[in-house]
Amino acid sequence: MPTSHMKLSFVIPAYNEQDYVGECIESIKREGKSNPYPIEIIVVNNASTDKTAAVARSYPEVKVIDEPHKGLVWARSAGFLASSGDLVANIDADSRLSTGWLKKVMDAFSSDPSLVALSGPFIHYDLESRTKRFLVWFWYVLVFVSQGMTKALFGTGAFLQGGNYVVRRRALQEIGGYDRRIEFYGEDSDIGRRIVKVGKVIFTFKLPVYSSARRIQREGMIVTAFRYTINYFWGLIFGKSFHNTYQDVRH
Repeated sequence: MPTSHMKLSFVIPAYNEQDYVGECIESIKREGKSNPYPIEIIVVNNASTDKTAAVARSYPEVKVIDEPHKGLVWARSAGFLASSGDLVANIDADSRLSTGWLKKVMDAFSSDPSLVALSGPFIHYDLESRTKRFLVWFWYVLVFVSQGMTKALFGTGAFLQGGNYVVRRRALQEIGGYDRRIEFYGEDSDIGRRIVKVGKVIFTFKLPVYSSARRIQREGMIVTAFRYTINYFWGLIFGKSFHNTYQDVRH
């Protein structure tokens, strides 16, 4: 399908994100102005108790839907069901698109019909320590390499960064959509594990988004890295999350 005929839906889950969701929307709008592709922006107000919905509704071009059942995967699923794009971008409310992000996505999917999912890393814009920024990047490299080994050993493996991945609609429908039994950790590896069976999955360092490091700052680098790593590989190997609970992190 030619790029000009593809539509991209941005789905943004948002629980008490009044301080972040506006910047996220602005970054998508900037990309949309620079790249004339058909897009839609959907903010899923996920049981917020602050002004998240009001902030999102202040943008006329944004569709706001309410999902009262609190949970990241519930919100992603609700946004997907409300979307109409051939491609669905899963973006977090505290993230901001990097320059050229939209064009890279549209070019990748239009040039390769077998591509069903595309992902890239986070660059933490509020992580001041250079050492910590290096460690985050090193973690990405380790997981990227390790998922190849996992695929060789267990026959599965597809690395997607939750909050920065795009899927082809028909592929997500083919695998049955999102698994709403997952609370938080492992939702991205679950999609990767299942969607790689119907097409090509690519993780590239050339597709970053800027995201907040507030979870790292709250929980610490070691704890955060351990939780994401163990849930990623646990999901790939056993098909379920290691942790069934999570902590909301808000400023």
